[in-house]
Formats: sequence, C-alpha cells, structure tokens
Amino acid sequence: MSDLVLLSGSPSATSRSVAVLKDVESRLEALGLSTSFISVRDFPAEDLILARYDSPTFDRAKAEIEQAAGLVISTPVYKASYTGTLKTFLDILPQHALRGKVVLPLATGGTLAHLLAIDYSLKPVLCALGATELLQGVYSTDAQIKVYPGSPLWMEDELQSRLAQGVEQLASSVALRRAPRAPG
Repeated sequence: MSDLVLLSGSPSATSRSVAVLKDVESRLEALGLSTSFISVRDFPAEDLILARYDSPTFDRAKAEIEQAAGLVISTPVYKASYTGTLKTFLDILPQHALRGKVVLPLATGGTLAHLLAIDYSLKPVLCALGATELLQGVYSTDAQIKVYPGSPLWMEDELQSRLAQGVEQLASSVALRRAPRAPG
C-alpha cells in the first residue's frame, strides 16, 4: 500500500504536467513517503469513453486510491479546464472515492489566463468525490517549465518554491493521517 497515489490526467506521456508530477514524486519519496503512479493514458480508451465502471482494468487503480492517505492529481489545462481523459477516469471512481483523503492538485497551462482552472473546474469535482482536505493547487505556465529529452527538468525558482510548499503541506497531512491515535 502506498501513502500517496500520483494521478496523471495527461493524454501525453511527455507533457509538462507529467514532468512536474514526476518531480513531485521524487520530492515525496525523498521525504520517505511511498507512492504509486497512475496515468489515465494507460487505460483502454473504450473503457473510459463508455464509462465501464465494472471493467477489471480499473480495479488496481481503485484499490490503490482507496488505500492511500492522499493523492496528487496533475493535468494540463485545455480550454480553461482539466483534460477529458481525467474527467472520464474520475467518473469511473466510486462516489466517495476521495473521502478521508488529502489532495494536492497540479495543473499546467499555456498562460496565466487559465490560473483559476484548478479552483473553478477541478476542485468542485474532487469535492464531489468526497476529498476531505484540498490543498492549495499549484498552477504553472509553459514558460516556467522546460522539458528537454535526456536532461533534468528545468523549473523557475518561484515554481519550485510553490511545489516545495505544496509537498510539505501534503507530507504533513499524510503524517497526521497515518499517526496512531491514542485510545480515548
């Protein structure tokens, strides 16, 4: 069982949002947290599009989310919203799949014009799924991230600082959820 599930909503394996999510994965693992990585692009398109809730292809992902203390959800922003592939996957999850979970949303977009996509499009769906603690999302623009094949990810210092703060908040919340409770 992993402490955290990292959910990539990108239809591309090499997107900026995937690169940022992988960076967050490294930061979390450096803090001693275990993670599992789920990418919506790895599910059969037909199962997603036809909303095959009972498809066994989703069983492992559902179980990992159920057992995790929290999630990091990353998506590119297209036309002021998160991806359709992410939406179809979230629709597959049970109604209260995120109850008791802490969630750190991440989004990447071309410009600051989509800055509020996390708050106005993604967070309402996460709340509907029962997310107990929604951390402040981290939005980044294409200019703040450079992905070069075979080279480390480059991010502006300001973005790195916001990611570090989000990861610290997430790690603290997960530690509180995993701490043994005194009998009482």
